Amino acid sequence: MFPFMNFPLSFSFSSSSPSSLFRFIVLFIITVLIVCEKTRAVVKLPPNVSVPAVLVFGDSIMDTGNNNNNLATTARSNYPPYGKDFKGGIPTGRFSNGKVPSDLIVEELGIKELLPPYVDSKLEPGELATGVCFASGGAGYDPLTAQTSITISLSGQLGLFREYIGKLKAVVGEERTKFILKNTLYIVVLGSNDISNTYFLTRVRQLQYPNFSAYADFMLSSASTFLKEIYGEGARRIAVFSVPPLGYLPSQRTVGGGIRRDVVVKINDAVQIFNTKLSKQLESLNHNLPDSRMVYIDVYNPLMDIIVNYQKYGYKVGDRGCCGTGKIEVVFLCNRFTPLCSNDLEYVFWDSFHPTESVYKKLISPIIGKYLNKFL
Repeated sequence: MFPFMNFPLSFSFSSSSPSSLFRFIVLFIITVLIVCEKTRAVVKLPPNVSVPAVLVFGDSIMDTGNNNNNLATTARSNYPPYGKDFKGGIPTGRFSNGKVPSDLIVEELGIKELLPPYVDSKLEPGELATGVCFASGGAGYDPLTAQTSITISLSGQLGLFREYIGKLKAVVGEERTKFILKNTLYIVVLGSNDISNTYFLTRVRQLQYPNFSAYADFMLSSASTFLKEIYGEGARRIAVFSVPPLGYLPSQRTVGGGIRRDVVVKINDAVQIFNTKLSKQLESLNHNLPDSRMVYIDVYNPLMDIIVNYQKYGYKVGDRGCCGTGKIEVVFLCNRFTPLCSNDLEYVFWDSFHPTESVYKKLISPIIGKYLNKFL
C-alpha cells in the first residue's frame, strides 16, 4: 500500500564478516521502525471488508489542487507559503501548510499517502482505482457560490465523477469498476462557503431568502439531488460532513465580530440550523434508497472544542492564523511576501479560514474511529 513496503530486506553477509552482520541487523531494525511508524495509525478493517478507494467532493477544506490551472479564480493556493510543511515544502494547491483531510483519510485507511486532484494533467491512470479528489476551493451546495468564485460547482464535480467512471472502466474493466464504486468511501464536504460568503458576506442570497432557514432548505435540496445522483452511479458508502463552526474562524471574527473580534453567534446559529436539517435529511435518504449508508459526520463539535479549548490541545493561539496578522489573510492575501508565525504547530489556524495540518490530524483519526463501522 505504501512505497516503503518495498524496502529490500535481502542482504548478503558471511559469518566471517561481523561488520556485514552488524549492518544487516541495523538496516533490519531501521526498516521495522519505519514500517511501524508509517502504519501505526492505519485502521484495521474487519475480515472480508474492503475499502478500495476514497472519492472526495467538496471545497477548499478537501481540495488537493483542482483549482491550480484555473487562472480565472482567486481561490488558489499553489504558491508559497501554502504547502510550507508539505513534502519538500512544495505548494500543491492544498489550502493549508501541509496535508488536508482528503490525504489524511486515505492514509488512515491504509490506501495511499496522498489523494491526488482529478484534474491534474499528470494524474497516473493507476491512481483511479484507489481514489481521487474532485473538490474545488470556493464551491458550495448553492450553484451561485461556485459561480461567484469561478470554481468547479457541485454539478461540475458530478460531471467529473461520471467522466472518472468511464476512465476507470477503461483501466480495470466493467466488473471491477462496479465493485470499486460500491465499496468506495465517498466524502462530501460543502456548505461553508454558502453560509459564510454567499449568505452572510455578500448577502446576495438574503434578498431571495431573508429567513436563513429557507436558504438552508435550498442548500439541502441541492445536497439531496447530488447525493441521489451519485447513488444512481453506484455510490453506497457516503460520508457527509457537517459545516464547521464558522463563527469561530478568524476571518469571520474580523468581519463580523466587532472591534473585539468576538465569535459571530448568528453565523454559528445558522450553521447549526443547516446541520440539524442535513442530519435529518440523510436519515430520510437512507430510508428511501436501498442499501445506502449515508452517514452524517459531526465536525462542528470536535473542531469547536479544539478552537475554544486550544490550550488543552497544546496550542497557544486559537483566534488568529499563522499567516500574516492571521485576522484576514487567506488565498492571495497569504503569499510569499506575507510574514509567518515562528511555529505553526502553536496555531489552530494556518490562515484566516483554514486549520493547520496539525489540527486536521487531531480531527480525522478520531472521526475515522468513531464512524467507520457505520459504513461497513
